Amino acid sequence: MNQTIITSPQARLWLVLVALGLGGFGIGTTEFVAMGLIQEIARGVGVSVTQAGHMISAYALGVVVGAPLIAVLSAKVPRKGLLLILMLFFALGNFATAFASNFHELVISRFIAGLPHGAYFGVAALVAATLAGPQKRAQAVSRVMLGLTIATVIGVPFATWLGQHFGWRSGFVFASAIGILTIIAIWFAMPKMLAPHGASMRSELSGIKKPQMWLTLGIASIGFGGMFSVYTYVSPILTDYTHVDISYVPIALSVWGCGMVTGGLVGGWLADRSMKKGLYIILFSIIVAFLVGAFMMSNLYSALLALFMMGATGMALGPALQTRLMDVAGEAQTLAASLNHSAFNLANALGAWLGGVVINLGYGWTSPVLVGVALGAGGLVILMISMALDQKQPKLHVLPS
Repeated sequence: MNQTIITSPQARLWLVLVALGLGGFGIGTTEFVAMGLIQEIARGVGVSVTQAGHMISAYALGVVVGAPLIAVLSAKVPRKGLLLILMLFFALGNFATAFASNFHELVISRFIAGLPHGAYFGVAALVAATLAGPQKRAQAVSRVMLGLTIATVIGVPFATWLGQHFGWRSGFVFASAIGILTIIAIWFAMPKMLAPHGASMRSELSGIKKPQMWLTLGIASIGFGGMFSVYTYVSPILTDYTHVDISYVPIALSVWGCGMVTGGLVGGWLADRSMKKGLYIILFSIIVAFLVGAFMMSNLYSALLALFMMGATGMALGPALQTRLMDVAGEAQTLAASLNHSAFNLANALGAWLGGVVINLGYGWTSPVLVGVALGAGGLVILMISMALDQKQPKLHVLPS
């Protein structure tokens, strides 16, 4: 009886999703804790807060570079082995960050730690979609990404608390430990899975010729940027504009994370019902949430509500765009799935940079929120172009996952 339960397809899928989601939890923790500890890190290595933002951009650029490179070079590598290697690389990269002795080493280590990020999420999403079947692909993908969003509720606030009480380096040691646990979980939970039949560097590179793939990635690169224009500077916004004690920052990050969890699940649900309508609803919601949120940051309670709304609407884009890429990428499935996270982290770099620019220009601590409005509108324009192009082409064939 117990053996039947353990080996049933539903139980196997659940175990695999938990294992893959644990990796997402670790990646989400290390990506976002750098933002939660940005003031402590800046003091620790002797730079300004806006200079410390460069390490966030370095991590994001590591994702941008690593995702397509690893996806193409590993086209024929069995999926389980590839995920184990990526997680080992992730764990080592975070140890390097924890022991960086100066700002330059910190920036380099963050770039290195970001390299496996996109490939891990891309391959994990394809594995989840394959095991779940075509009718529930987006929801399976959203559950893998749930690890990342849960990290913003639990992992990031806890790692931020660790960094505030035991030194900022402890937050990255914690992220590295999660990577080691993920290796163990994937080893035992995930069945052996070969690379897709016919997969090769050439088939992956074929995706470069597909305009819809690039338009979808453009939506992610621009539309998702508002999340990071705000999240990067949550700590100084709350302390210098809302005028609350820094001890409230982990609570605020947790509230943002609750929004991300909610948005990720809703985004997957919307995408499985209507991809086109779902994307329009999400991008309109981003614009409204950031526009309203800009006027809610002066009071702690209204600021927390605004952070929840911004986290929810922003994260809803994730599973929707990941699933659309599966539909438009043809044979370049791994490249497209990985590039999605390159695009998200390009949005990370862009949002963090633009947020710093408007602050340095003297527009105030709430100006990054309005940057989010502009970036959401930019993503909406790209979506309209993509959908107009859809009308001129034969209906897309959804590949069975």
